[in-house]
Amino acid sequence: MQESSQSSNDTMSKTLELQKAAHIAAGAVPAEVRIDRLKRAINVLENNSSEFCEAMSEDFGNRSMQQSKLTDIDGAIGPLKHAIKHLRHWMRPEKRSTTFPFNLLGGRSHIEYQALGVVGCISPWNFPVQLTFSPLAGIFGAGNRTMIKPSEFTPITSELMKTTLEAAFDRDELAVFTGGSEVGSSFSGLAFDHLLFTGATAIARHVMRSAADNLVPVTLELGGKSPVIVGRSADMALAARNVMTGKTMNAGQICLAPDYVMLPEESRDEFVAAAQASIADMYPQIKDNPDYTSVVNDRHFERLNHYVSDAEEKGAKVITINPAEEDFSQQENHKIPPTLIIDPTDDMLVMQEEIFGPILPIKSYQSVDETIDYVNNHDRPLGLYYFGKNAQEEKGVLEKTTSGGVTVNDVIMHVAQENLPFGGVGSSGMGAYHGIDGFKTFSHAKSIYRQSAIVSKLVAKMGPPYKKTG
Repeated sequence: MQESSQSSNDTMSKTLELQKAAHIAAGAVPAEVRIDRLKRAINVLENNSSEFCEAMSEDFGNRSMQQSKLTDIDGAIGPLKHAIKHLRHWMRPEKRSTTFPFNLLGGRSHIEYQALGVVGCISPWNFPVQLTFSPLAGIFGAGNRTMIKPSEFTPITSELMKTTLEAAFDRDELAVFTGGSEVGSSFSGLAFDHLLFTGATAIARHVMRSAADNLVPVTLELGGKSPVIVGRSADMALAARNVMTGKTMNAGQICLAPDYVMLPEESRDEFVAAAQASIADMYPQIKDNPDYTSVVNDRHFERLNHYVSDAEEKGAKVITINPAEEDFSQQENHKIPPTLIIDPTDDMLVMQEEIFGPILPIKSYQSVDETIDYVNNHDRPLGLYYFGKNAQEEKGVLEKTTSGGVTVNDVIMHVAQENLPFGGVGSSGMGAYHGIDGFKTFSHAKSIYRQSAIVSKLVAKMGPPYKKTG
């Protein structure tokens, strides 16, 4: 059961006090304690894998069980195991050079990474398990405790995470708070030592304002319109297959999903045909196919259908990829077949808002420089994707555009690289985590300079009074 707003506020404040006091009382957090917490998080995932996948499918109406196992369960266990493997190395003091002439006289400098204390984590609905558990790799790896607010849009999954996690952890280590927007608003206003928010840019603005009241530093993992630039040297069939695979994973409800494609004008028909063929191969039927995920709820279903009707009314050609020619007007779920919007204009909603669904606008270009100009005239995206074999063109696209990250000749996959920082830039987010970068994000880099006796004596002689007498 979700707690009432006032009761939840009181409980959250008391829990934060409890965790902060426990953190201070415990002192330095040894590697063994951090690893134990990481292992307990892994055990929760491994022991409840099927239940989590079933809960997510129930929350979505239908969600591929195999996809959930791959993206949410395995996708969270991987980062946690990576942290265990590398943690002792990450914890080592980092030597830094000492300024001349202090370095010649025995002065020494280094950095020690110290746990911040209590990290708040607001996780989203699209990958509810993965984006709750994988941040624990950095949070626990850095020696912190955590309070978690999962999404109200996946209530069954959120409640299951609460019961399983709180059974594995003491409340002064980890606590989960379920509830709606009022609980989320109060949660974001707590005086955490750091706050991680993953979700929509519009909500992030409110989260950041609330955090600012207590000067809480934030890491914001947002989204935006991630473009795909397909060069003339690209294998069109392979590019179409990879793009449609990314666009239909989780029904496109991914912050890094390809949001629109820019193609050489002479290659449009080839790409469209290849996209249709790839969907027919992956999803010969869609409506009752357990592999094809449903849109999460009525509101998002209506939003996406409105994008399509708006584009059609404003003159775009709409191609619905429906291999079995099924009727989607009446269905138990909220499935939308992959839909291509050909030659969209910027006045269409589908080109103004992050899509977060299986709708793909396709724009044409004559020169690749047009694509660079287009990307640079819009908000900086979380991801950018380039397909092609032209090294000079690839270099130009990557050097002349700014995005959170890039995958070349595929989509989304840079997020799966645990040794690369994952984060946005501009309106697609701030800060980064994953691997050692997550460890550093959730740590305080404490600068330490050790003075030598020789330098101390020299400094004393150089001090006041500056005008010596006699």
